[in-house]
Amino acid sequence: MLFELFTCWCRFGLGLRAAHHTSWLANLTFGVRLHHGFTGLLCLFLAVLPLSPVPCHLLAICGLALFLSDLAHHGVVLPLAVGATEFDLFYPRPDDES
Repeated sequence: MLFELFTCWCRFGLGLRAAHHTSWLANLTFGVRLHHGFTGLLCLFLAVLPLSPVPCHLLAICGLALFLSDLAHHGVVLPLAVGATEFDLFYPRPDDES
């Protein structure tokens, strides 16, 4: 819930658009747009590795929270607020932006 509240505050309160304001990352990610849900999936994957129980639980909780936050943001919040999921796997090319 906290991750989604922060995401909504950045988007609607501060007027930030992830595809635009993080476009400088495109060169580092080969154009792939990184969503916080991807980070959540990585945390969930790392949580199953044989580490001590405390880090595994923390990784699982944070990973699930990040993944569900991204799912809720693109699947519920954005469609209701702006009429589109805006789930892009790649950054728009500079000549594609309008």
